[in-house]
Parts: sequence; C-alpha cells; structure tokens
Amino acid sequence: GDRFLLTQSELESRIHILLAGTITEEIVYEDISTGAQNDLERATEIARSMVMDYGMSHLGRVNFREASRNIFLPGSGEERMQRHSEKTAREIDEEVSRIIEKSIDTVRHILELRRKALDAVAQRLLDIESIEGEELKQIIEDNSSGPFIVPGTTEQSRRNTSKIVPDFSDGA
Repeated sequence: GDRFLLTQSELESRIHILLAGTITEEIVYEDISTGAQNDLERATEIARSMVMDYGMSHLGRVNFREASRNIFLPGSGEERMQRHSEKTAREIDEEVSRIIEKSIDTVRHILELRRKALDAVAQRLLDIESIEGEELKQIIEDNSSGPFIVPGTTEQSRRNTSKIVPDFSDGA
C-alpha cells in the first residue's frame, strides 16, 4: 500500500542512493561529471527537509520552514514570513551540508568496501544492459563478504551467518 511516513534512516538511505552515482565516478574514474546534478539537487532537498521540516537534525525538533501568508486573510499579503535569523539560516545550511558530507563518507565507505561487487555489477551491465533483482542480489552476494546491512536500518540479521541481503524487488 501507499506510505506517507518515512523514518530518518529511510530518508538517509534515499540520500545515499542519490549520491552513489557521483561517488562511484569519483572512485572509478578519479573524477566527477555533471551527470549527478539532479541527484545532488534531490539529495540536498531531502537533507534540507530533514532539517527544516521534520526536526531530524542536530538543530532539534523544530520546523524552520518559511510560511506563506494567505492573501485572503485580513492584513496579509503574498510576502514570505521569515521565522528565523540569519544566524539560524547559516546553521541550517551548515547542518544540511553536514548531513550530505556524512552521507558522502558513508557511501564512499560502502562502495570502497564493496568495490569487487561494484565492478562485477558494472561488467554484467556492460554485457546485458539490465539486471533483475534476484540476479543483482546474487552478484552482490558472490562478490562481497558479509555482513550485509539492510538499507534504512542498522540491524543485522542472525540468519545466514549475520547476513541480510538487500531487497531489490521494489526497483530500488
């Protein structure tokens, strides 16, 4: 069914996924391209929403989003109401950057740790252009040492010698 709520770890995992392409370029080619522009925008907007809307940051459980005033209410116009100071705006920007940098470090660590699997997946994609979930899962298992962590969690399973294989059936 439809889901309308996301946890902080799920949002962080979405950021990781969005950053994986550019970090892969950096690792493999020792350079980056403009190809990740949209992914960077989306990752940054998720991080900004975590800070400004959801209270999922070191700044606390506070909503910092600017509110539009309703033009139909007496005494209101279309102007934006600034609900925080320039200092707070700077802190918000710093917190968004911190979340992105932490995510970049996490993604880089995972990709470096799983470099053999990354190369095997890339080679298979060059051969056949598309990989289904079960085949992807098998390639990763064959080319990685455990334990696997399920994206969006910090839990490790006790089955299969502490391995959890990521579920790729949802198209992620």
